[in-house]
Amino acid sequence: METALTKLVGVRHPVVQTGMGWVAGPRLVSASANAGALGVLASATMTVEELRGAVREVKSRTDAPFGVNLRADAGDARDRVRIIIEEGVKVASFALAPSRALIAELKDAGVVVIPSVGARRHAEKVAAWGADAVIVQGGEGGGHTGEVATTVLLPQVVDAVGIPVVAAGGFFDGRGLVAALAYGAAGVAMGTRFLLTSDSTVPDAVKARYLAATVKDVTVTRAVDGLPHRMLRTDLVDSLEGAGRTRSFTQAVRRAAAFRKLSGLTWPAMIRDGLALKHGKDLSWSQVLLAANTPMLLRASMVEGRTDLGVMASGQVAGVIEDLPSCAELVERVMTEAERVTHELCAAGVRASR
Repeated sequence: METALTKLVGVRHPVVQTGMGWVAGPRLVSASANAGALGVLASATMTVEELRGAVREVKSRTDAPFGVNLRADAGDARDRVRIIIEEGVKVASFALAPSRALIAELKDAGVVVIPSVGARRHAEKVAAWGADAVIVQGGEGGGHTGEVATTVLLPQVVDAVGIPVVAAGGFFDGRGLVAALAYGAAGVAMGTRFLLTSDSTVPDAVKARYLAATVKDVTVTRAVDGLPHRMLRTDLVDSLEGAGRTRSFTQAVRRAAAFRKLSGLTWPAMIRDGLALKHGKDLSWSQVLLAANTPMLLRASMVEGRTDLGVMASGQVAGVIEDLPSCAELVERVMTEAERVTHELCAAGVRASR
């Protein structure tokens, strides 16, 4: 299936595996790429040195195009951009809008720039700055999310920009791909669906929690870092939501200290990162610390398997996913179903016209 996305980045299928922190490592990314999708490596939870090693590992596992996701507001963003350029990575994706200068630097080096956005105005901004495509995530998506559903946000963005738009938030099968294409998208991006594959390195116990979840078990909370964050409801989430100011601050300091030791960041750097996530919000100091060390809460579950101590970012689709296929099986299933649904719609249209 050829679309503007497949032509832009050189993949076989209009499917993107999103760059999920602690999840989208070399194994998942290379498996996605070999399956014909665009695998995206998550770099925000890696050091600069680890990123270069991860990129080289992906390249050793696949000859297919892949991307790297990074935070445009990170203090070492330019160092990470340099690695992307030096290592010949095909795509740079961003969780926050990159600057005009950063986009230009990447494009001058032949790198395709695809920011992720959650609002039409943000898509218009990055398109005007030269972005090659945009991933637009509706409120159904996991992690930090907005309030507007994909079915409302997607057509707004498609109508507003003249670059390929990739739909994210609520996609997990071929029917969703066909629906997104009907809205004018050039493909779909999926996070939770790729997390729940056999190629994902997420511990089996954590995957089991996702598979057991219903749609009602996926919630949006501000208790973790002060921003709307979609995740599985757990005892930890309940405790954060019910914690008083003193207890919340104490917990935040403890987790921040653990993340500082793991990441090598200084306290000022962590506070700066936390403040960068405020987006004009009136956050308490405990929320600022939580914003800075949210990666630690994710690592506890996604790496260590501690569902009691960590948070599990999740799209609403977790409530309808029931199995753990390989990336190859998943992508083949999505494309086969999309082809079948398309043919059925065409056949129904022919019958209706008779």
